[in-house]
Amino acid sequence: GCRRRHGARASDAAAMGVLGDSAKLIFACAGIFFSFSYFAVLQEDVYKKDYGGEKFAFTFFALLVERGINAAVALLGMLLLGGSGVKIPYMQIFNSGVSQVLAMAASNEALRYVSYPTQVLGKSCKMVPVMAGGIVLGGKSYSLVQYAQVLLITLGVTVFNFGGKKKGGAADSAYGLGLIGASLVMDAVTGGLQDRVKMSTKQLNPADPKAKPTMHESMFWTNASGCLVAFALAIFTGHLTQGLAFCQRHTDVLPAVLVYSLASAVGQNFIYYTITQFNPLLLSTVTTTRKIFSTVYSVLRNPSNSLGQEQWAGCALVFFGLLIEVLETAFKKAPPPAKKKV
Repeated sequence: GCRRRHGARASDAAAMGVLGDSAKLIFACAGIFFSFSYFAVLQEDVYKKDYGGEKFAFTFFALLVERGINAAVALLGMLLLGGSGVKIPYMQIFNSGVSQVLAMAASNEALRYVSYPTQVLGKSCKMVPVMAGGIVLGGKSYSLVQYAQVLLITLGVTVFNFGGKKKGGAADSAYGLGLIGASLVMDAVTGGLQDRVKMSTKQLNPADPKAKPTMHESMFWTNASGCLVAFALAIFTGHLTQGLAFCQRHTDVLPAVLVYSLASAVGQNFIYYTITQFNPLLLSTVTTTRKIFSTVYSVLRNPSNSLGQEQWAGCALVFFGLLIEVLETAFKKAPPPAKKKV
């Protein structure tokens, strides 16, 4: 009878653990969706607005400000909430910040040199390199269900984006395709390094099997390195001096960039919470599907923004892919209670 009660307690604890994880996941997803949807709207306003006949086009200057604010918010989080107190692989976190900004820079730059369908494919299949990076660099292995899920969501996002309004875009050039390729490789490196950080932290702290960096430690070192790369790119491209001159001519630009950078910093708190609690592939699932949820939300809010049949079909595939994730988490078998040696 005692063993049965012990077994029941263990399975109850495991069920509570799954429920706790589901609640954490919903909290993280909601945070990422809302803050980055707000961020995307504010950012678009800065780039689309006409400032006395000229437009703001200094991406690396804006990226420098955004990464700097993210690093400052993370530092504040570290000071207020304290560090993890464990040994951390700083260089791996630092390098993941470098590869992250290089991926962003390459994909932004590529938009001017490739056709619209290539842009769509480049943006839609981010989960594939993240998965590959996890296997090659992070030593991860994935279940058949996870492979199916990545395939469904990637297919759904691609179908959804192709069904949208056709935008301009140059013909595919070798340079543009090279940049898209580089961006995807950097996504793989970033995902792989983020997975590896967890393994390395455990290896550096053999006495503490639960050792991991706090979300603010990860956020600070990633953004500090990203800030340095953005600074170098801003100087190299002339965006730093031109961006500052533009902000002096149009005084409403910098406050707008600062506000969307703060929205990004709030979103990054949720992102690093997800990386710390879960894994980069799950994060990639959330960020890849966010755009679809934002679009569906804008349709529900304003019915004049209608979606085509292909877009609804894409949504269905994505929701089905996400449902697999939810069901797999919910029905994960609780580990059987450990038998006590008599």
